[in-house]
Amino acid sequence: MQAIHPDQPIAIIGLGYVGLPLAVEFGKKRSVVGFDINAKRIAELQGGHDHTLETTPEELKAAAQLAFTSHIDDLRDCAVFIVTVPTPIDNANRPDLTPLVKASETVGKVMRQGAIVIFESTVYPGATEEVCVPVLEKFSGKKFNVDFFCGYSPERINPGDKVNTLTKIKKITSGSTLEVADAVDALYNQIITAGTHKAASIKVAEAAKVIENTQRDLNIALVNELSVIFERLGIDTLDVLEAAGSKWNFLPFRPGLVGGHCIGVDPYYLTHKAEQIGYLPQVILAGRRINDNMARYVARNTIKLMLKNGMDVPRCRIGILGITFKENCPDIRNSKIVDMVKEFEAWGASVSIVDPWASADEVVQEYGITLGEISKESPVDALVVAVGHREYRNTNVEDLRMLCRGNQPVLIDVKSLFKASDARAAGFSVFRL
Repeated sequence: MQAIHPDQPIAIIGLGYVGLPLAVEFGKKRSVVGFDINAKRIAELQGGHDHTLETTPEELKAAAQLAFTSHIDDLRDCAVFIVTVPTPIDNANRPDLTPLVKASETVGKVMRQGAIVIFESTVYPGATEEVCVPVLEKFSGKKFNVDFFCGYSPERINPGDKVNTLTKIKKITSGSTLEVADAVDALYNQIITAGTHKAASIKVAEAAKVIENTQRDLNIALVNELSVIFERLGIDTLDVLEAAGSKWNFLPFRPGLVGGHCIGVDPYYLTHKAEQIGYLPQVILAGRRINDNMARYVARNTIKLMLKNGMDVPRCRIGILGITFKENCPDIRNSKIVDMVKEFEAWGASVSIVDPWASADEVVQEYGITLGEISKESPVDALVVAVGHREYRNTNVEDLRMLCRGNQPVLIDVKSLFKASDARAAGFSVFRL
């Protein structure tokens, strides 16, 4: 197996939050075909626009050697395929590898002799060789590590982060043979200025990725559980964390809702594989249960405060600021705000959601929820500041009070953006995680 020649075109399969930035960076250096089955997405990118906001029109223009397509035949000249499709979970929290399998089928139909197929999608350890390779062999008629080769280099994209961007984050690489591992590592070093870490095997690289987010999930679960305890003790969680944070080795995690495409999903890939080999994870699943219940916990505390203030909940209007899974980002995947909405509606309350970053059409398509209005003319009885968008961070409690009606409305500050004392002085009953 020889090194990947600079003149050999590469294909990026899937042009979402992960694939597009990768295609753009490689497109500045070498010939790249960006492929996506969504023809609307291709037309958008060909027009120089990215609705995910991960790349700018200027960056798209700078990728002079990047071409976009939704036609499979345009991939036949490519020597390297990098698969960056989503790996979600189903309603039972089991891995849904359908997009990965379909992408492998696509690549298998067009890859030529000696091709290298690199997977970036998050999976459980062993998935590349146990799931993807058989599909590639079946649809190509070629033999693994003889006629084609594989690599695994897990994505580390942080949507909305304009500081820790693709090229500035060290990249894990691996290959199905020693020679391929070297070739894959050299390929990524063409664009990753932060350098690479060549893992001992594909399985090691897969495991490294899945535990990155599992570790974060567990740390957030700990502070979420502490938040529940401190609320019952009548002390402010943020005050406690700031005090504890005065020690040099205290980790600065904060309570919150854990959604999105990574932290709230990846641990289930690891627990799925663990159960396959006869081990029932205890700590990981406990953390998942805590984090999955936090949106309902917030909703129930909202209702509790409303009842305490004498409100007739079924006749009340609850406003929610934010539906994306994180601040300053249009990504609505696995948004836990939806769980909150369901809980409020179960109590008979009317719910209105606004979000300056989210696409109203995507919210309707994904969740069947229509974004509404919260204003002086359309006030609410309780207000949940659910996402820390800069628009909300730059406001003040007096402005929020003007969005509410009644003598003592409820303010739920999920991200602890405002001082509780200021909110109470403005006339709110306050709950913070």
